[in-house]
Amino acid sequence: MIEMASALPAGDLGRIARLMDESHRSLRDDFEVSSPALDAIVAAAQRAGSVGARMTGAGFGGCAVAFVSAPRVHAFVADTLDDYERSTGISGRGYVWRPSDGATSRRWMRRAR
Repeated sequence: MIEMASALPAGDLGRIARLMDESHRSLRDDFEVSSPALDAIVAAAQRAGSVGARMTGAGFGGCAVAFVSAPRVHAFVADTLDDYERSTGISGRGYVWRPSDGATSRRWMRRAR
């Protein structure tokens, strides 16, 4: 987590990819909280060109998160979901989110006062 906190603002895509991929492997192998469907969507995201992908949430089904460059985001989602459906027979959904400072942003802090 600490390593990712420094990799993200630095834009270190290689390190971000490695950390995301290692995190998924650890969740799958060390904690055994993944599933074949989650492993398949992560693999599809990696093949589609993600800058790292991993399961998220409580595991045992559910969701994965992947980093991808903004100009490719819609093609990435389509390619990932097509690959996933071909490999599993399951149709998925993709959601696109833009990162933000979240609740710690100064704008939020000003409004909260």
